[in-house]
Amino acid sequence: MGEITNVMEYQAIAKQKLPKMAYDYYASGAEDEWTLQENREAFSRILFRPRILIDVSKIDMTTTVLGFKCRFVLPPNLTLKNFEGLDLGKMDQAADSGLASYVAGQIDRTLSWKDVKWLQTITTLPILVKGVITAEDTRLAVENGAAGIIVSNHGARQLDYVPATISALEEVIKAARGQLPVFLDGGVRRGTDVFKALALGAAGVFVGRPVVFALAAAGEAGVSNVMKMLRDEFELTMALSGCTCLADITRNHIVTESDRLRVMPSRL
Repeated sequence: MGEITNVMEYQAIAKQKLPKMAYDYYASGAEDEWTLQENREAFSRILFRPRILIDVSKIDMTTTVLGFKCRFVLPPNLTLKNFEGLDLGKMDQAADSGLASYVAGQIDRTLSWKDVKWLQTITTLPILVKGVITAEDTRLAVENGAAGIIVSNHGARQLDYVPATISALEEVIKAARGQLPVFLDGGVRRGTDVFKALALGAAGVFVGRPVVFALAAAGEAGVSNVMKMLRDEFELTMALSGCTCLADITRNHIVTESDRLRVMPSRL
């Protein structure tokens, strides 16, 4: 394995090492995979504002129903620790994705917002609601006592043609009104992505596929390298943006598509 220069390179290596069905399962999204692609491309449409006369000498960077479309079945004699004790005998008899069908069968379709309150009675752990991408659901999460929100479209593996998570983030942040922390997952591949999410108000981000592919490609060392690369890129972005700490990252550091549309002169 040659030198890895960004986290996305692990995917090609993982493709060579994983069984085809396993790779296709992890790499694919729902339907046309528009949202899967949009999760990444939406980040590229957020630009940085130029900063002049940054005093870098003051910056110390030593502190800072399932929608899969691939058919997935377990290879013979494969043991998965996460599934020990479960009846997986029918997984390879499904018409499409055996794993998708199995997991769908484990979902309680009677779940409602009342279950958030019930969960609060059986644990002292904070309960975060994942999959929120609208202001309406944000308000419901707040009203029902969620401790936090994860803006997510579940890796674009469910309903295609929903917005990219970074595109939905600001709507959720505004609706939350500071009453609970808002996190983001989906499409994070660079330290610049982390910076953009924080600039829009996210309390933090989660990283999925890069970690999975790095684990498949190089084990624990690969995962550690992914996290190091993202941190190094993030710290460099902070330095070049004149930010000495996380609190320095603000909305003024970035320009979104909606910002540009607001300042465009009318052609009428």
